[in-house]
Amino acid sequence: MHLGRVNPHFRLENQGINGLGCVHYNLCEPALVEAAIRRDEGWIGKGGSLRVTTGKYTGRSPKDKFTVQSKETINDIWWDNNNAMSPEGFEALHSDVLDHLKGRECFVQDLFAGADPIHRISVRVITEFAWHALFIRHLLRRPETSQLDVFHAEYTVLNCPNFKANPSRHDCSSETVIALDLNKKIVIISGTEYAGENKKSIFSLLNYTLPEKGVMPMHCSANHATDDPDDTAVFFGLSGTGKTTLSADTNRVLIGDDEHGWSDHGIFNLEGGCYAKTISLNAEAEPQIYATTGKFGTIIENMIFDPETRELDFDNDCLTENMRCAYPLEYIPNVSKNAVSGHPKNIIMLTCDAFGVLPPIARLTSPQAIYHFLSGFTAKIAGTEHGVTDPQPTFSACFGAPFLPRRPEVYGNLLREKIARHKTTCWLVNTGWTGGAYGTGCRMPISETRSILSAVLNGDITGSSFRKDVNFGFEVPESVPGVSDVRLNPRQTWDDKPAYDQRADKLLRMFHTNFEQFLPYVDDNVKAIALN
Repeated sequence: MHLGRVNPHFRLENQGINGLGCVHYNLCEPALVEAAIRRDEGWIGKGGSLRVTTGKYTGRSPKDKFTVQSKETINDIWWDNNNAMSPEGFEALHSDVLDHLKGRECFVQDLFAGADPIHRISVRVITEFAWHALFIRHLLRRPETSQLDVFHAEYTVLNCPNFKANPSRHDCSSETVIALDLNKKIVIISGTEYAGENKKSIFSLLNYTLPEKGVMPMHCSANHATDDPDDTAVFFGLSGTGKTTLSADTNRVLIGDDEHGWSDHGIFNLEGGCYAKTISLNAEAEPQIYATTGKFGTIIENMIFDPETRELDFDNDCLTENMRCAYPLEYIPNVSKNAVSGHPKNIIMLTCDAFGVLPPIARLTSPQAIYHFLSGFTAKIAGTEHGVTDPQPTFSACFGAPFLPRRPEVYGNLLREKIARHKTTCWLVNTGWTGGAYGTGCRMPISETRSILSAVLNGDITGSSFRKDVNFGFEVPESVPGVSDVRLNPRQTWDDKPAYDQRADKLLRMFHTNFEQFLPYVDDNVKAIALN
């Protein structure tokens, strides 16, 4: 039995996928929610939201992600950062996954990745779980009915949480595997129910294909001024730094919260939805995101709720701190209709500094921007990756190393060229700790971070005087409306000033040590910053 709309020439049988049970093609949201409930995959919450849990894995499993190493990819992939899988191992994995699917009920979604028709790719996602189909339907871009009638996917994702890989047979490291074959254009995800692996695997594909077109793929959120799509802001940052929260600004138009491309025409969203963290979410600080948790079809992932009232407990992290909600972009009232805009006037690099050393805002020169982009310093927030329980200082190149198939300099060179061509101003914003390191200080108040960003995006900050930071050399404003002047000088927020100096010196050494890997690939201006 095959249910749902599909190009008749592009059924699974025509892809060589045979023997499956009931196959549901392109079911829309109500049907997918019904299927998830029928299959005991989750519970209905307030407003028709869908509550689910993901079992053992409540975050990504980067050690289980592999790229097939072939003669076509061996010189293009950043192998120091990407686990290699043999073509034979992938072929065995692919064959065994298809055998596993035989006789099983499956859900197929045919979708686009990329709001710009020139640069988008078409993706077919085949999954065992109805709620995973709903998730990816939210997170990617949904074709019109007329487009489904002629849809033909360039890439295929096979998502089989119930399949356990065999490391010796499949050339992987555990029963869980996320494998990308860039030649065959196939992604296999197995042994994990965490839905985020689906969207991030597709982002990895785009990180491989877009640079060849001169398009920069970015792990960032983006918005633009209400009356001016050319007044665009881009927010780089790893999970937990505030990309989703800070781009959801009621005074600006949201383009997207996580993944974008920067082409010769401007910024475009790669996705069709948002995947927001909900730990400590409240209606006052984040009203737009909070409201989505009570909307029909929003997926509420790994959150505790009252079994009688179905009220969510936003502060209960007994399952994970990485609790999330997934929803379509149109659930945000001030979202862009076409998810495209002009070139960015401002780039904000978000970092969550657990050392409590970095100021809440700093203006970067172009070489400094490349230095901090390639460094990608932040703290991994508990729960974002499997096994992370406390904030850990880390360097993640381009603010997204786990998703980079190519060497970081490829993306750094694209950024350098584009900010020079479009005269983009770059900033470093610390959403981490102030008044001390993690465990002593406190997290930067979101209200003050919003005041800082308002001053940046409205141009008010340009009237401020700036001081040169003695540690990193970037410029720090001495005053920002709505922000304590003391907060702008992190050393002054510490009771123990010598302890701050020791922490700052340690962090600076960490930066220099990490950047040694990039010295052969950067120009003299960036090298001078690294060697200062």
